[in-house]
Amino acid sequence: MATTRDAEIRKDVQTYYGQVLKKSADLQTNACVTAARPVPKHIREALQNVNEEVSLRYYGCGLVIPECLENCWILDLGSGSGRDCYALSQLVGEKGHVTGIDMTEGQVEVANKYIEYHMEKYGFQAPNVTFIHGYIEKLGEAGIKNESYDIVISNCVINLVPDKQQVLQEVYRVLKHGGELYFSDVYASLELPEEVRTHKVLRGDCRFVSATFRLFKLPKTGPTKRCQVIYNGGITGHEKELIFDANFTFKKDETVEVDEETAAILKNSRFAQDFLIRPIGEKLPTCGGYTALEAKDIIKDPFKLAEGSDSAKSRSPPEAASGC
Repeated sequence: MATTRDAEIRKDVQTYYGQVLKKSADLQTNACVTAARPVPKHIREALQNVNEEVSLRYYGCGLVIPECLENCWILDLGSGSGRDCYALSQLVGEKGHVTGIDMTEGQVEVANKYIEYHMEKYGFQAPNVTFIHGYIEKLGEAGIKNESYDIVISNCVINLVPDKQQVLQEVYRVLKHGGELYFSDVYASLELPEEVRTHKVLRGDCRFVSATFRLFKLPKTGPTKRCQVIYNGGITGHEKELIFDANFTFKKDETVEVDEETAAILKNSRFAQDFLIRPIGEKLPTCGGYTALEAKDIIKDPFKLAEGSDSAKSRSPPEAASGC
């Protein structure tokens, strides 16, 4: 049962995103402005095809469009006016589907208003996007069934929910085995004092960064060994190179040694069809080079990720930079 304080937080968030904000220029903080790496052409085009009013009400802090999306079923937590949903609906195609859920009724109304507009623009015979008014920590109450989605995304929303653990548990429930939670959010470097945490507009003297994480729901099988993999270049927009995360970049036809966790992800997710995966030591047919796995720590700390991205900001175009 939600506490009185949780209910107050929900009300504040609903008021801010439903009544105070009318467009992205109304945002009262830029705590999670991000500089992104180059955005593939097909994603830029998908974003440009989104209705102007929908785009103006975009309040995210990153680009939550992962790779390999054809025919996928995607759930967007805190979908707002639907910008990300409408971009993704083009990329999954008519056989895929995108569901957006948001607790702010006004935002859901804006999103629903443009379903027909976008389906006609994309040339789809039937809508492949649905918007639901509900709470992301109560997906069951919104009618979202177990193991029904290939991918769950979220763009700067989980930080607004008091019970974040419940959100993650619900995501785990609705994801298919091998499915992915791909989310961008804002992080604080320390535990905020009560007067800051309860303030309607985020303030404080700690550091804030935004980072995108990808988490996978893997089958409970035996331990996976380190492997060597070759990317076949078959993912749209990433034909020559796939920047999987801060730790691994896969170039077409190049053999790369990966750790146990990454091997398990590639074997059991939608990416399996795009990689040749073999035990270490087995000779692989490749005309590319070979990259061995160095003895290094896998980066998971968002502040270390931010330190790594700072040096690349001057080289990165600002297409996906935004505030939340």
